Amino acid sequence: MGKLPAMSDMHGFKLLDSLTQVPPAQWDAQGAHQPCLSHAFLAGLEASACVGGGTGWVPRHATLWQHGELLAALPLYEKHHSWGEYVFDWAWAQAYARHGLAYYPKWLAAVPFTPIAGTRLLGRSAADRQTLLAAVLNEVRRRGLSSFHVLLPEPAEAQWLAEHGLMMRHGVQFHWHNAGYTDFDDFLAHLNHDKRKKIRQERRRAATHGLTLRWLDGQQAGAADWAFFHHCYALTYALHNSTPYLSADFFALLARTRPDAVRLLLAERAGRPLAAAFFLHDREALYGRYWGATEKLPFLHFELCYYQAIEYCIAHRLVRFEGGAQGEHKLSRGLQPVATCSAHWIADPRFRAAVDDYLARERTGVRFYLDELNERSPFRSTP
Repeated sequence: MGKLPAMSDMHGFKLLDSLTQVPPAQWDAQGAHQPCLSHAFLAGLEASACVGGGTGWVPRHATLWQHGELLAALPLYEKHHSWGEYVFDWAWAQAYARHGLAYYPKWLAAVPFTPIAGTRLLGRSAADRQTLLAAVLNEVRRRGLSSFHVLLPEPAEAQWLAEHGLMMRHGVQFHWHNAGYTDFDDFLAHLNHDKRKKIRQERRRAATHGLTLRWLDGQQAGAADWAFFHHCYALTYALHNSTPYLSADFFALLARTRPDAVRLLLAERAGRPLAAAFFLHDREALYGRYWGATEKLPFLHFELCYYQAIEYCIAHRLVRFEGGAQGEHKLSRGLQPVATCSAHWIADPRFRAAVDDYLARERTGVRFYLDELNERSPFRSTP
């Protein structure tokens, strides 16, 4: 286990109830390269009331300062439930409840409602990040919280967190990787015959709907486009008897503050929109997030959310497309399994031992699952 700095060595540790207390340039300079980690994204969640208030996501952003300069930061929330996390710990909460103990509130370092892996402890100095982690863990103990969780850190950071005493949990997502394809047909040529035939059939079926597709960024999409998209997004949640986490105001605000980071794909018939898909975008990747349609059209979901995204990445030379959480059906459409991590600290030693044992067994199961998925690869050979 790595050695954390002594509490006496700490300086300038502050918990903030709003990201508006941090200058955007200082936050983004700490290494928030992905759009979902940017000041604009996280502050937009607060400004549009998607977090805070009665949402169960209470901002407690952890920061380290010196002479007014931000040295390190962690997007941190006090959680009063486990909704919107994509790394599920409901069983842990139920175990606490069965023993008459309170699992909530807990502290969660994560991007709300967003299963995109990336750096969580932001800062240019390893020493500052260590100081910040020590301060957060000390505060968790002082407040008597049940636990502290870091969701979907990048692999190197996950290993660093493990070295500092957090327990590792593994999961699986499906990502498409660009092997230098010249176009979509070149990508298809690398798939086995059955998968190539299936994708072509699905695309032909989608094309029979006679739709025109338009890609828009935050500057090109207007208020009516965002209103239509949010209507589609809400319809998708309604089909699952659920309520969307993100408001129309959030999407419009993000488009204004980070127009380069958003992509909207509209499907229209005779100039009238029928479906829409929303993506995040950076220099390396396209991230699939939400979609919806006002008509039930066969194979349109696959066309908008996967095949068009892959074509976009090839055309713009992006290295990968992340298709979001879960979804084994993505494997047959050219997305490959990728292991993900999360890190967990449990205060109660009895539950910590039980969770540690469970996670060890779960990690073994995930390894076997990844092996099974790789054996079912849709590629003729690994690209």
